[in-house]
Amino acid sequence: FTAVKLSSLRRHLKTHSDEKRHVCHLCPKAFRTATLLHNHVNTHTGTKPHKCSECDTAFVTRGELSRHRRYKHTLEKPFKCTICEYSSVEASKMRRHVRSHTGERPYPCDQCSYASKDAYKLKRHMLTHTGEKRYECYVCQARFTQSGTMKIHMLQKHGENVPKHQCPHCSTFLSRKSDLGVHLRNLHSYMEEAVKCRDCEAAFHERYAFLQHRKTHRNEKRFQCAQCSCTCNQ
Repeated sequence: FTAVKLSSLRRHLKTHSDEKRHVCHLCPKAFRTATLLHNHVNTHTGTKPHKCSECDTAFVTRGELSRHRRYKHTLEKPFKCTICEYSSVEASKMRRHVRSHTGERPYPCDQCSYASKDAYKLKRHMLTHTGEKRYECYVCQARFTQSGTMKIHMLQKHGENVPKHQCPHCSTFLSRKSDLGVHLRNLHSYMEEAVKCRDCEAAFHERYAFLQHRKTHRNEKRFQCAQCSCTCNQ
């Protein structure tokens, strides 16, 4: 990496540091830079300062706005592969594509020999070690570690009964488009008055984010006996 300005070099060097001095006042997360923290706080408050000049959409970060414009308006693909004809809207997708040529797998699992071309696939792989089953079949409530396995299950086991409409914000499938609209309004629409968690100081302007957050408190044992070390969740 090279830079014209010293400030740009210092900002780049922070990407190599694990130090996270900027702490969110609404949740336990911390970040390397003040800009990353500011963008994160906007996700709590629902603030979207970056508005598209060609439609009514607004975004939390400038990067999200740039991606939106390329996908929806300009259709520009500025990142081009030097080995083949592939081109991409995003630099991250280009880096992932180049690894298909080089064979590089920079994300290794610390529990087995698996290594991945991108961080998302490694995170998905780690579920096979933890046994966590985050994906639930909409029809029979069977649970799976990966969304792809769940979709295969739905096609093989439920056939014609498979809901056709998937929520763009979560893993929910719905059978009718009107049901999807209700789901989006009830769970993913912006609420002017934030919903506050009763167990911590977190606040959310989206009901789905609030419900997901509540799950983090599910097995907490916050109540401790004053006379011994016993703790309870109620």
